[in-house]
Amino acid sequence: MLKLFLCLRYLRKRKIVLLSIAAVGLSAALLIVVASLFSSFIKAIERTGQEAFGDIYLDAWKQIPECEQLLERLELVPGVEAATAVLDTYGLLHLGPGNVRAVRILGIDPRSYARVTGFKNALLNQKDTQTEPSFTTSEYPNGRCGFVGIGVLGKPDEQTDEYDFEQRNKTWLGKEVVLTTGAVIEKTKGDGSGKTERRFKRRLLKFRIADISFTGMYMRDTKDVYLPIEQVRELVTAGGSGHNGPHEVVQIKLIDGIRQEEMLGPVRDAWEAFAREENLPSYLVSNVMLKTSKQMQEFFVAELRKQMKILMLIFGVVCSATVPLIFCIFYMIVEMRRKDIAVIKSCGSGSGTVVSTFLAFGACVGIVGSTIGTIIAYVVTRNVNIIEGWIRVVFGLKLWKSSVYAFERIPNEVNWEAVVWITSSAVIAAAVGALVPAIVAATVKPVNILRYE
Repeated sequence: MLKLFLCLRYLRKRKIVLLSIAAVGLSAALLIVVASLFSSFIKAIERTGQEAFGDIYLDAWKQIPECEQLLERLELVPGVEAATAVLDTYGLLHLGPGNVRAVRILGIDPRSYARVTGFKNALLNQKDTQTEPSFTTSEYPNGRCGFVGIGVLGKPDEQTDEYDFEQRNKTWLGKEVVLTTGAVIEKTKGDGSGKTERRFKRRLLKFRIADISFTGMYMRDTKDVYLPIEQVRELVTAGGSGHNGPHEVVQIKLIDGIRQEEMLGPVRDAWEAFAREENLPSYLVSNVMLKTSKQMQEFFVAELRKQMKILMLIFGVVCSATVPLIFCIFYMIVEMRRKDIAVIKSCGSGSGTVVSTFLAFGACVGIVGSTIGTIIAYVVTRNVNIIEGWIRVVFGLKLWKSSVYAFERIPNEVNWEAVVWITSSAVIAAAVGALVPAIVAATVKPVNILRYE
């Protein structure tokens, strides 16, 4: 009870203690904000990878014959919720006179692709509908239609780094555009040798923009064009083989709660059984790339985590300056309150009681400071996009650009795991700062102090 009384008394009466509380609070807030923003950026990278690749990604390095049968076989595997095929190639999109963009062409089935990746939420006009996404529209039910990334149709505003969604819809929805791609054609030579030669043949496809996709991922929004997979097969199927043809990948979504790594074996067994039935070459079966979405990004994510640790170490060293600050403040308190200490000891309290009192006082400073720091960090982290907007308006400085950092908005999830160890470290650091003054206080001799002071 005496310890609590003294702690509260010093917190109220000694205004200099507020300086140590402010130092602990600001240090904790800085570390929590940095850890939260960095870790939420990494989580956004992982989440985007899962949305782009599905839970499991299978790449055979060429077009897969009878791919629909493979998808049906995979969806029968226990633990698999859905599977879809994506045919990936490249081309040029002609949007108008002098407006040609290099694009990545993704041949998809929009229904199964949306079930695996959640792609429907990226479509500006179909995300709020009750039906599954579709390339056909009420205006053009029989026409060739596709989806185009919003960044393909134009750049965001230079100042705000934001897209004008209404203007994009009004300008481009339903407009006919021309896609140019090519295929490698194998033909038998006319010299009677029976040998074949390969030639590149240009292919054109006119289609109307049925919807505009906005994933929030810069590289996808500025490059991707989505077309029915059958149409893309028609464009690129011309006798190409081996590694010269476009990739046809299979993306798999698992039932919630199932670990991705546990399903690699069953998915590989299903692939090998399908390959045997279709008499696929042995090299194709063995060289298939089968990875989880986390494994697809593990090297990049590992480097980001390493940079995060280095950054936290640097800021941790800077924030450790609070320890000598607390030491100085507490030492001043000990020197100024020697009479109080002498009275306590003369009442029968031992040196251990005095030490524990000042250590408790230091821990109390750490608790109050880290609590304030956590509140500040939470407010800053959750409102970091608003703060960034204010900085842009007031100072004309755009701190976050999607073309640089890949995401439209700053990921702003609070890392509560980091909050726990940072606040715990703050309390320990405050107690350590109070340790030496506590020992000094314990050496006070009440007889000398009360006699002369």
